[in-house]
Amino acid sequence: MEVKRLERAFFTRDVLEVSPDLLGKLLVFRQESGELLKYRITGTEAYRGEEDTACHASKGKTARTSVMYSQGGFAYVYLCYGIHSLLNIVTGTEGAPQAALIRGVAGFDGPGKLTKAIGINRSFNGEDFCLSNRLWLEEDSFKAEYSTAPRVGINYAAPEDRERPWRFILS
Repeated sequence: MEVKRLERAFFTRDVLEVSPDLLGKLLVFRQESGELLKYRITGTEAYRGEEDTACHASKGKTARTSVMYSQGGFAYVYLCYGIHSLLNIVTGTEGAPQAALIRGVAGFDGPGKLTKAIGINRSFNGEDFCLSNRLWLEEDSFKAEYSTAPRVGINYAAPEDRERPWRFILS
């Protein structure tokens, strides 16, 4: 089984293409000891630009969201509820803020549980998945089938944005 690191072209597509395509991919994290941890992605959510009221970029470019305005392939890690670092993958082209939240991986259901378990914190914000030696994505021959559902935890968003089926779940 050939395993290949994902390249920039994978990430520079629209988040509604990338987010479901992330399902079944391997999130690879190099611990300080050098040991590699690999987790199969089981859930994602798409956040698509300034027009999506659930997206952090809906308020425009700020110090917090500036990485979302980069070309695809960078980590966007932010603090949620003051305690959970959540890992997102920036997608699309430079200047068009989009990101896919990693909602779950095999063994950890929930974005905060995942980052806490493997040690991802805000120091990973801006990490380049294409060049990093401590965090990247790989693909193997795994074929993902999935279902969709509305995103969760976005009660602040407009009703039409809360109802979008932009949550992708590995079947």
